[in-house]
Amino acid sequence: MNEQGNLSINSENFLPIIKKWLYTDKDIFIRELVSNACDAVTKLKKLMLMGEADHIPADEEFAVKVVLNQDQKTLQIMDNGIGMTHEEIKKYINQIAFSGATDFLTKYQEKEEGDNEIIGHFGLGFYSAFMVANKVEIDTLSYQEGAAAAQWRCEDGIDYEMEDGTRTERGTTITLYLSEDGEEFMEESKLYAVLQKYCAFMPVPIFMDVVKKEEITEEDKKQDNVIDVSSKEDDQEKQGESTEGTDGEKQEEQAEDKVVPLNDPEPLWLKQPKDCTDEEYKAFYHKVFFDLNDPLFWIHLNMDYPFRLKGILYFPKLVENMDVVEGQIKLYSNQVYIADNIKEVVPEFLLLLKGVLDCPDMPLNVSRSALQNDGYVEKMNSYITKKVADKLNHLFKADRTAYEGFWDDIGMFFKYGCMKEETLYDKIKDSLLLKTTDGHYETIAEYLEKNKEKHENKIFFVTDEDQQAQYIRMFKEQGLEAVIFTSPIDKPFVSFLEYKNPGVKVQRIDADISDTLQEKADGEESEAKKQADESINKRMETLFRGVLGNDNLKVKAQNLKTADVSAMILLSEDSRRMMEMMEAYGNNEQYKALFANIKPDETLVLNKSNSLIQFLLDAAEKEEKKEECDMICHQVYDLALMSHRSLTSTEMTTFIDRSNRILEKLAELEK
Repeated sequence: MNEQGNLSINSENFLPIIKKWLYTDKDIFIRELVSNACDAVTKLKKLMLMGEADHIPADEEFAVKVVLNQDQKTLQIMDNGIGMTHEEIKKYINQIAFSGATDFLTKYQEKEEGDNEIIGHFGLGFYSAFMVANKVEIDTLSYQEGAAAAQWRCEDGIDYEMEDGTRTERGTTITLYLSEDGEEFMEESKLYAVLQKYCAFMPVPIFMDVVKKEEITEEDKKQDNVIDVSSKEDDQEKQGESTEGTDGEKQEEQAEDKVVPLNDPEPLWLKQPKDCTDEEYKAFYHKVFFDLNDPLFWIHLNMDYPFRLKGILYFPKLVENMDVVEGQIKLYSNQVYIADNIKEVVPEFLLLLKGVLDCPDMPLNVSRSALQNDGYVEKMNSYITKKVADKLNHLFKADRTAYEGFWDDIGMFFKYGCMKEETLYDKIKDSLLLKTTDGHYETIAEYLEKNKEKHENKIFFVTDEDQQAQYIRMFKEQGLEAVIFTSPIDKPFVSFLEYKNPGVKVQRIDADISDTLQEKADGEESEAKKQADESINKRMETLFRGVLGNDNLKVKAQNLKTADVSAMILLSEDSRRMMEMMEAYGNNEQYKALFANIKPDETLVLNKSNSLIQFLLDAAEKEEKKEECDMICHQVYDLALMSHRSLTSTEMTTFIDRSNRILEKLAELEK
C-alpha cells in the first residue's frame, strides 16, 4: 500500500493552524510531542482497564523514550502505547485539527466513567514538529490484533507519503529531521533542560538517550523505532549471560546501572494531603524551586467538584523589599506544564508565592483574553483565596506564638493580597497582625481596644524607627505604642485600612500631638490665657521666620509632656499622603499641573517646657542675645527636621559646622 496526497485542513480550524506557527517559545514542540506520546500510553492503559485490550500483559511496562542522534541530526519520540492504524493516520494526521483525544473520549465515554486523563490533541500539536524539522516521519503499529504497521512521512508540512511499515512492536515513533531552526536542540544539555521544563511531571516515565556516531551499530539501525526501557541486567538475563561475583556485588552493580526516568510520573500534589509528610513537602519544594531554605508553611489544594484543581502553594521566607520578591506559580494541565505566573488564572497576589497548580480542565494552549472572563477561572480564584484564608486562620488559632514568629516574613504578602482581593481581607481580618513599637503583635481589634482610653479609634504608625526615634521615645514615656509600617507596601495599606475600617483614623506618629503628647491644663482655659498663648505663638513665629528666612513657616508653642524635646515638626496626615503621591507621580505629565501649587502643610511645634525654648522666649527681643538666639533657632529647627526627614547634604554640612561653633562657645565659657 502506497499513498500520496496533500494534507486536508479543516476550514473552521484554519486560524488555529496558522497560529501554531506563532508559538512564543519554539521549544513548545517538545511538550506537544511528548504529551502526545504519554497520551498514547494513557489511552491504552484505559482500554486495558475496560477489558478492551486483554491480549496485553497486565504487568506491561510503559514508557516514553526521547532519542537524540547527533550524527544524523534526528530527534525521536518513542512510545509503546496505543499506536495507530492507516485509517487513524488519515483521520488524525492528514486531516489537520481533528483531535484524536476528543474522538477517543467520545467513543468510550459511555463505557467508562471517570477522570479525563487524555492530555494530548494528536493533530494540531503534532504539527509543531515542523517548527524545528524540515522532514517528519511516523512509524506506528496499532495495539489491535492483526493490525498492519504504517509509515508516514512529510517533508514540507503539506505533501505527505504513506505506506505499509516494517514495525513489529506496538507503539509509535516520531522522527524529526532537524532543520537549521532546530539545531539548538542538537545539544544534549539544551534538550534535557527543555524536557525538564515541560515534562518533569508527565504521567508516564520518560527516558532520554543521546546517540553519537561511534555508538551506532547495524542492529541499532534496524531497531531504532522500537522502545526498550529494560536495564543492562535484564538484557544480560535474556541473553543467558552470567555475571560473576557474589549476590551482594550483583545487587550493587544493578543499583548503579538502573535506568531512572527524568520525570516524576506521580508528583506529590496528586497524593492525598493526609498521606504526605513534612519531609516530602520540603523535599519537593527544594527540588522544584531550587531554594535551599525551607518554606515557612504550605497549602495542599485538592478539589474535585465543582471543578478539578490540585496543587501545592508554598510560603517562602520573604525579603522586606517587595521589589525583589520573585514568586513562581507553575501551571499544569494533567501534569503537562503550561506556563509560569499566568495572572489570568492565578490570583495576582499569589504570584509572590511559589507553587504548582494542576488544572485538568485547562487547555494546554491558553488564551489569556478568553481566560479573563472565564467562569471556571473565577471559581478557581475564589477557591484558592478561600483555602489561603482558611490556612492562615488555622495557623493563627492553633499556635499564635509560632504564627507571630513568621509574621514578619508573610505580613507584607498578606497586606498586598488584601488590597488586591478584598474578599481575602474580609476572611483574614481577625488574623491580620500589626507589629508595634513595643515589640508586640496585635490584631487591629486588639490594638484599638488596648488604646481606646488614650486615643480612641486611632492607629498611630512609624515609617522609620531610626529617624522617628524621638517620637517613639515620647510615645513610650507616655505608655503609648505605634504600629511599625516600614515596608513599601505599607504606604497604600494605610489608606486601605481606613477604607475597610470606617471611623478609624490611621496616621503617622508625627502627624498630630494634640491628644497624645501635649500637656493639657486642668479645667477650661481663661480668655487671658488664650490671648497670652496666641501672643507667644506670634512672637516665636516672627522670630523663626526671620532667622530662617521662611515667611511661610507655621510655628506653635505648646507644653509637651516631656521637657527633653525642644521642638517637633508635624506634617498633617492628608498633606503627607499628598506628598507621597507627588513623589510617586510627580514626573507624570498628566499629574504635573495637579501638583504644581501643592506645598507641604508643616508646622514647627516648640516645646515651652524645654529650657532652650524658654531661653528663646526670654531673650528673643534682646539685642545682646541676637547671635545666641539665631544660632539656637537654626539648631532647634534642624534637630526637629532630622526627626522628620533626612537632611540634604548642604543642610547636613551647615548643621555640623554650626554644632562645632556651639561646642567652641561652650568651651570658651568653661575657661
